Amino acid sequence: MDGLTLEPLKVVSTRGMTVDTQEYHPEPRVAAIVASHQHPEFIVNVKETGQIQLVNYEDINNLKTTTIGAARFLHDGGWDSTKRYFMTAANQSNKIAVVDSKEQKLTALVDVDKIPHPGRGANFVDPKYGPVWATSALGNEKVTLIGTDPEKHKDQAWKVVRVLKGQGGGSLFVKTHPKSTHLYVDTTLNPDPKISQSVAVFDINNLETGYQVLPIAEWANLGEGPKRVVQPEFNAAGDEVWFSVWNGKDQKSAIVVVDDKTLKLKKVIDDPRIVTP
Repeated sequence: MDGLTLEPLKVVSTRGMTVDTQEYHPEPRVAAIVASHQHPEFIVNVKETGQIQLVNYEDINNLKTTTIGAARFLHDGGWDSTKRYFMTAANQSNKIAVVDSKEQKLTALVDVDKIPHPGRGANFVDPKYGPVWATSALGNEKVTLIGTDPEKHKDQAWKVVRVLKGQGGGSLFVKTHPKSTHLYVDTTLNPDPKISQSVAVFDINNLETGYQVLPIAEWANLGEGPKRVVQPEFNAAGDEVWFSVWNGKDQKSAIVVVDDKTLKLKKVIDDPRIVTP
């Protein structure tokens, strides 16, 4: 599309063969789309076929597309800390695909436990294993750390180096910040309200000590409703974390702001205009 007008400039089909059984799929969906930092390309996850397409937009009249076979049911993902490697979940295949965007090829398929769901994932330096990328999961309580430094930590690169035990399954997002020493893990879709209404916080420098629970929905003080807590996001300074508290469409929802250093409540924004879509 044209970046200013959003006028469609080129339509490209994603129909094709599945990466594993080599069966034709007539209507595969597109999941994540990210822009490469290495080439004038969009990286496109084609969900049902398990193919990752690198679409070069330099000359759309002579379009060049590189197709990388990964694993089926590709979903969301994000960059490693260098913004060279795209880390993306093939959630029903229980794998994380690693794409080298510079060399334009698959680097690894990393086996993880049931239904990984990283969002963009989270990058930080593990005290023992060096740079890692983290994903949580819908299907279990595990937070999986994968090594991402093939230069200085070659033995750990593209391998699961550590698995943390979180509150439970149903997680959608993990989050940290370069200026933070905390890793936040939501559990939005967990069937236990105590778990879905709170978040787990790990101390990155002391991962073995477990997690602290922050009662985000309780702090929001919204009254009745499911009050599911979802998607921690840092402010630009890296000293605040903002959480959405999802309630029913006829109930009050809120945004809860937490001080990252103290892990204390800083502000509740519960304007009537905040309605869960």
